[in-house]
Amino acid sequence: MNSVSAQHARVLSGMRPTGRLHLGHYHGVLKNWVELQHEYECFFFVADWHALTTHYEDPTIIPDSVWDMVIDWLAAGVNHGEAKLFIQSQVPEHAEFHLLLSMITPLGWLERVPSYKDQQEKLKEKDLATYGFLGYPLLQAADILIYKAGLVPVGEDQVAHVELTREVARRFNHIYGREKGFEAMAEQAKKKMGKKSAKLYTRYRKAYQEQGDLEALNAARALLESQQNITINDRERLFGYLEGGGRIILPEPQPLLTKASKMPGLDGQKMSKSYGNTIALRDEPAVIEKALRTMPTDTNRVRRTDSGDPALCPVWQFHLIYSDDEVKSWVQEGCRSAGIGCVECKQPVIDAVLSELKPIQERAREFEEQPELVRNIIAEGCEEARDVAQETMAEVRHAMCLNYR
Repeated sequence: MNSVSAQHARVLSGMRPTGRLHLGHYHGVLKNWVELQHEYECFFFVADWHALTTHYEDPTIIPDSVWDMVIDWLAAGVNHGEAKLFIQSQVPEHAEFHLLLSMITPLGWLERVPSYKDQQEKLKEKDLATYGFLGYPLLQAADILIYKAGLVPVGEDQVAHVELTREVARRFNHIYGREKGFEAMAEQAKKKMGKKSAKLYTRYRKAYQEQGDLEALNAARALLESQQNITINDRERLFGYLEGGGRIILPEPQPLLTKASKMPGLDGQKMSKSYGNTIALRDEPAVIEKALRTMPTDTNRVRRTDSGDPALCPVWQFHLIYSDDEVKSWVQEGCRSAGIGCVECKQPVIDAVLSELKPIQERAREFEEQPELVRNIIAEGCEEARDVAQETMAEVRHAMCLNYR
């Protein structure tokens, strides 16, 4: 179920502040954000509260990491004119919403999130027996639902978090969506659609509720999304009425599956700071060239005259990302026949990486020289995000009888 109309679909995505970003972040997240910002209304945020779930003992590293990361976002092409960029903790409504959602979320839902035990296993050296760590998937749900985001870009390993968000939204709507006089209000909303559309809606609703006709359900949703004569609240009531529930206060988001980053590290493993195998977006060209030139290669090529196998060489993984078919054929033939040496093989990769990073680094220097501009961009984004968050919280408080005005 997703009642977010296609023309107003929002995308919500965030990153923990880890400091300066590397090529893995660029190819795995930022390039996708740059594309999405032109297609949807996007909210991209710095997840600084999420950073505290695993780094609460030393928060001093977070502020500098935030600004370093934001500069890399901007340098990579994330445009504050196209998307809203903000810091999670500067929109306190996230925390209030998280608290309210915690009142209705069963403990078992959090304990069964796959990453809960996985992360505890991976981070054994940290004391993660905290509510913050257990509850961070619910904070993620609050992050998404407070903006009524219709799409959440995630990798396959994060789909479970979006599913939890959907379950939380469904439970909230079930508990609080039954307004007094809901059916009468839904019938009044239906009349505003006009006779023809109202008749179609009634027919689709009957077909779905009496016969379980999913095509009728989808047709009714499309009909509602196309309506210009009804308010957002009326549309949400009619979505709920269609499915036999109450008013949909919190639309259920859908995961927007993203391709896993194929960016390898310098040693052939996944590029990660914890492995010490990264190339940062703002590394000096000389540093990048040295790192790539000293990359390990196929261990069978002890001498220049030894033949090799590109499939066993970390450099080949870079060629798969950066080289065209002609260069890849040259590498395959030259490596297997010992016609080229490893240094020669690396040069096209070095040239391609430096070429890709040159405009990013030029933009980064501009933002580094204007720290006040970066702060103003984030301040503006925080204000815009908070306006939307406050609208949702007004509805939530009203639904939960916490509106005392």
